[in-house]
Amino acid sequence: MNTVFDDRPCELGEGPLWHPERQQLFWFDIINKRLMTKEGGEPRSWQFSECVSAAGWVDRDTLLVASETGLWSFGLESGQKKLIAPLEADNPVTRSNDGRADPWGGFWIGTMGKRAEQGAGSIYRFFRGELRQLVPEVTISNAICFAPDRSRAHFADTTTKQVMRWTLNAETGWPQGESTVYLDLRDEGLNPDGAVLDAEGNIWIAQWGIGRVAAYSPTGQFLKAVSFQAAHTSCPAFGGEDLTTLFCTTAREGLDDETIKAHPVNGMTFAATGIGKGQTEHRVIL
Repeated sequence: MNTVFDDRPCELGEGPLWHPERQQLFWFDIINKRLMTKEGGEPRSWQFSECVSAAGWVDRDTLLVASETGLWSFGLESGQKKLIAPLEADNPVTRSNDGRADPWGGFWIGTMGKRAEQGAGSIYRFFRGELRQLVPEVTISNAICFAPDRSRAHFADTTTKQVMRWTLNAETGWPQGESTVYLDLRDEGLNPDGAVLDAEGNIWIAQWGIGRVAAYSPTGQFLKAVSFQAAHTSCPAFGGEDLTTLFCTTAREGLDDETIKAHPVNGMTFAATGIGKGQTEHRVIL
């Protein structure tokens, strides 16, 4: 069943994270600079002074939050933040975008131009106190996710309409060799946005502009798609008690007033049950 999980519309919903210790979904409205959640069925949010886009969980009450200027330790109960590492803080053109914790306790984070300036962004990994650039000249960083057997990472520059795959070092999680094309969506004209891998190694990719999350096998074979009532699906996350609920953030960005008036669910956050079974999100080690 596919339902609205939270009816607060986001201009650009992103970065859904199911916190395994809190059994709670967190997500962001990037443009409106908000971290959002529901507690006991009630809406809650935190307002930031700059764009925030992605997070990993550090412990029960702490998230690592990516903003346009840094990676921050953020206390959910205190509301206080502490800078862990600057992130293109000297570059006013860019902001953070897609990100996810890896199986080694690291955190991958992509940046992009605030107006999607060509090649303005990069993809980085934060690990053991070091922030290292992995992929330069990225336009719209997305689809960062990791195989359940720790063998590989995935990422995308949405503008290329391709999802890349990268072999990872078994001990450290750093990429080895060159990344290769895993999924080429150019012929179908599909735009890969946020993505997550399930417990079986299938990738679930939000496809911007057509209102769906599509699943592909480890070999790149299309398996199925879950449709949502919003045009701009931006990022999925598995959650719920048994990790079988597929959450999906959406966006109003780029839609005209008439479209939003006719379909006010655009920008809301959705949940579909019984779709697949996800992995537990990895803890970030600071």
